[in-house]
Amino acid sequence: MTHTLGIEFGSTRIKAVVIDEAFRPVASGDYTWKSNLRDGVWTYDLEEAWNGLRTALRALGEVSVDAMGISAMMHGYLAFDKDWNLLTPFRTWQNTMTGEEAAELTELFGFNIPQRWSIAHLWHAIRTGEAHVGKLAHITTLAGYFHYMLTGVNAVGIGEASGMFPIDVEKKDFYPKMLDQFDELVAPKGYPWKIREILPKVLVAGEAAGILTEEGAKLLDVSGELEAGIPLCPPEGDAGTGMAAT
Repeated sequence: MTHTLGIEFGSTRIKAVVIDEAFRPVASGDYTWKSNLRDGVWTYDLEEAWNGLRTALRALGEVSVDAMGISAMMHGYLAFDKDWNLLTPFRTWQNTMTGEEAAELTELFGFNIPQRWSIAHLWHAIRTGEAHVGKLAHITTLAGYFHYMLTGVNAVGIGEASGMFPIDVEKKDFYPKMLDQFDELVAPKGYPWKIREILPKVLVAGEAAGILTEEGAKLLDVSGELEAGIPLCPPEGDAGTGMAAT
């Protein structure tokens, strides 16, 4: 009997559910949390996210796990330096400070860019002269962050990626022309990065997305129940998981 663990960082609860090969629930745990308004920005604390995840996992008890996957509330903005230190608090989908930037990018790309998308948040940080932008090495989503911390693989599923930057459905990757357009837009600022360098890799469903590392297993702090070597699928946003659950 094989068991699969699904982890979800939702807007109101962090959830961990184990199912068997017939998709029947075997064990579950959760943790209730909420966003906070900090300096005018809606955010969730990443340390609370880790503590909530560990709480949810402890409720599973002694259940073997053969595969894992992570999903989380979509889009928003998580910015890190080269050592994956967080540069500014997580900006969630709830924030609406990026209206002008979303409209500007929509016009530039000829492609609708909602306010919650990562690229709108990045352009907002650039336009308003935020100091952290010069130190950027990675931007990702909540699901992408946890996936990287557990596997060392900086990638997101294509559904999640489509809320960071426009996706070319034929290439199954970010639109090359639009990446170039953004670099040209930002070039006068003289930043030491290009947009391709700071976005995560795009993976499609079914592709290998890494395994739980020894370091990742220790971060979970679940008394050794989750051992290194467990394969993970590409991390996704909660649109697809929400529809499946419904």
